[in-house]
Amino acid sequence: MALHRIVLFYCFTPVPDPEAVRLWQRTLCEGLGLTGRIIVSKDGINATVGGELDAVKRYVRSTKEYPGFKGIDVKWSEGGAADFPRLSVKVRPELVSFGAPGELTVDEHGVQGGGERLTPEALHRLVDERREEGREVVFFDGRNAFEAQIGRFRGAVVPDTSTTHDFLAELDSGKYDALKDQPLVTYCTGGVRCEVLTAHLRKRGFREVYQLDGGIVRYGEKYGDEGLWEGSLYVFDRRMRLEFSETATTIGRCARCEAPTSDFHNCANLACRELTLFCSDCVGSGEPLVCPAGCSAEGAHPRAGLPARSG
Repeated sequence: MALHRIVLFYCFTPVPDPEAVRLWQRTLCEGLGLTGRIIVSKDGINATVGGELDAVKRYVRSTKEYPGFKGIDVKWSEGGAADFPRLSVKVRPELVSFGAPGELTVDEHGVQGGGERLTPEALHRLVDERREEGREVVFFDGRNAFEAQIGRFRGAVVPDTSTTHDFLAELDSGKYDALKDQPLVTYCTGGVRCEVLTAHLRKRGFREVYQLDGGIVRYGEKYGDEGLWEGSLYVFDRRMRLEFSETATTIGRCARCEAPTSDFHNCANLACRELTLFCSDCVGSGEPLVCPAGCSAEGAHPRAGLPARSG
């Protein structure tokens, strides 16, 4: 039986003709039988694709032939084409949709004006060094708030965001101004969101800003559940989440009964469909799984629980 894998990568680099890159990437993936999501913009590429291992390897080799993509940091994980509903390749104004395409500057070296990159090992050194100085490193979650419900760095600040578009309003609200003089480490799944976020933070007066290079994925590969991370990692495909070891802590809580769980389900109210945590007992209860945000069973799908959809 053929092996299957999923790859995740991004690259910030000027792309003179995003539409041409989009067509090339779609043709390449279709020819190799790959599915997933690829975003191309004038500032680079962000991709998560899966399929048979040999096909994925050929895809990575071909993608690296594009001059600006030679140095992409490719992260591999279990899974395959079946974990995505289809192949989606789109051109967008921003590689990460913060809603401010004019604020970001990208050249052949990547995002300009961002925070210092930290390897997982360097992150631990920074935490120890600042602690010796009597200062605590603040972890700043660069993901949507619901993702942090099942996994985050211990003690992390989790902004009140439903989408990436919400971040700049959060930063401009003043609620995080007290952090402007503290060492701040941003993190996200693979690194792409927090790379942009560090530039926006620095433009808004945050002075000591770092980003976890390679994101939570690279950190988990290095330290598993023996470091500063706790819980599961939310992913935007049919897997929904992944753990770095069999000893991963379950930090999520069922919206109905508060039992530990890491399983998201869509609110059964078809007008809502909010991703909500429910435990196996509540899923098996036969009652509609409605979220706690004021939804009712009226208008709910006749099945108690709908399969969760990501993104």
